[in-house]
Amino acid sequence: MSRPIRVPPEFCIPERPRPQETAGLIRSVDPDSWGARVGIRPGDLLLRVNGHPVEDIIDVQFYAAEDRVVMEVWRDGRLLRLGGPREEGEPLGLTFAHPTFDIDIRRCNNLCPFCFVLQTPKGMRRTLYVKDDDYRYSFLYGHFVTLTNLTERDWRRIVEQRLSPLYISVHATDPEVRRRALRNPRAPDIMAQLRWLAEHGIEMHTQIVVTPGLNDGEILERSVFDLAALWPHVRSVSVVPVGVTRFQRYGVRPNTREEARRVLRAVHAWQRAFRRQLGVGFVYATDEWYLSLGRPVPSKRAYDGLQLQENGLGMVRDFLEDYRRVKRLLDRRRPRDLAGRRATLVTATLFAPVLERVVQDFNRRAGTALEVVSVVNTRLGETITVAGLLMAEDVIAQLRPRPLGELVVLPRIMFDHPDGISLDDRTPWDIAKALGRPVALARTMREVLGLLNGRGRERFDPDAERFLNSG
Repeated sequence: MSRPIRVPPEFCIPERPRPQETAGLIRSVDPDSWGARVGIRPGDLLLRVNGHPVEDIIDVQFYAAEDRVVMEVWRDGRLLRLGGPREEGEPLGLTFAHPTFDIDIRRCNNLCPFCFVLQTPKGMRRTLYVKDDDYRYSFLYGHFVTLTNLTERDWRRIVEQRLSPLYISVHATDPEVRRRALRNPRAPDIMAQLRWLAEHGIEMHTQIVVTPGLNDGEILERSVFDLAALWPHVRSVSVVPVGVTRFQRYGVRPNTREEARRVLRAVHAWQRAFRRQLGVGFVYATDEWYLSLGRPVPSKRAYDGLQLQENGLGMVRDFLEDYRRVKRLLDRRRPRDLAGRRATLVTATLFAPVLERVVQDFNRRAGTALEVVSVVNTRLGETITVAGLLMAEDVIAQLRPRPLGELVVLPRIMFDHPDGISLDDRTPWDIAKALGRPVALARTMREVLGLLNGRGRERFDPDAERFLNSG
């Protein structure tokens, strides 16, 4: 019999009221899946799996990990029990309208002075004003959370359902410094929480947002080495520069170039020490540090196989590695039909120098006349330099006076939202109509090559009803 899980009470907030029963709305069912085989349909409301009520897709996956699965669904006013044997590895094939069936994402109870939500003006995408801090999204999608809003039941569930790895915003391991960083005097001791998770076999990736005068210098060094003491349960530390919009109200400022140099030198020194001690770099500077200083990003090997691109770690290296393959393709089969083709590639100011160098090489090899346009973020301020935070209105205003190619290619990350909308609540189709040019989305030069060859995933035409999918 397993030991009961004891959760230190100082980790926990009071239990929140929960609905008696939640239901997951099934949006689609893969025709070649277990769900289709047992008769589950789109529009069904899933209530229980093998007799267990389910609150989210994590519960569904956990309770359905059996040789025989029975699901109770509500359909057309009737409760149905559908199920049967499930082969090992057989997909359930169910897509839900929302990953959490209560839809109430866990809200953040901190007031970090560098919080992006607190630096956002009115009139933006509605979800930007939601301060989410949900451990379920950490497990499912790699969102970083603070562990300051968990109940005793949440902590137990993390262990019982093996919700590993988790992605955790640490900022500082010194309890008082961290409380200042979170502006939360009740924040528990993060090292005690991480040790507890490690003792229960949970792996973690952590991040530190470096804010000048708050958690840099000796505080940063102590934090990194405290976290390294928990390796291999703590797998990594991502060191992230603070982002500051022009609407910042708490006296936070960006890192200066000299401060950025010091951080990068320190990270490289710590990596050398950890490689000797642990066999991995353990602490990693995100791409923004290198790009802001005009330095080459690390090699693929330097990331030790980590997949933390969503946190800005290794995205540029992935782009460059993809382009190496494109170069080999172009050198092997120089495409004659691309000669003279013109397109406008849009990015933000941080990545523009890298993209311009790549595009110059691409034009030379393919005979194309692609042009890079670097768009300044006037809405949030010029200190916001990443493509994922570009505004559609800035793109329209800064491209409209320019001669444009036959196609405008936008960074796909600009519309990294389930509804395909930008931060200022606009679609690629809105941009196409405003510019009078077809618009397409791309993440890599391979995708750009596909667009030029008519094989893009999404092409938004100004004269079309919505968009043209070109295959």
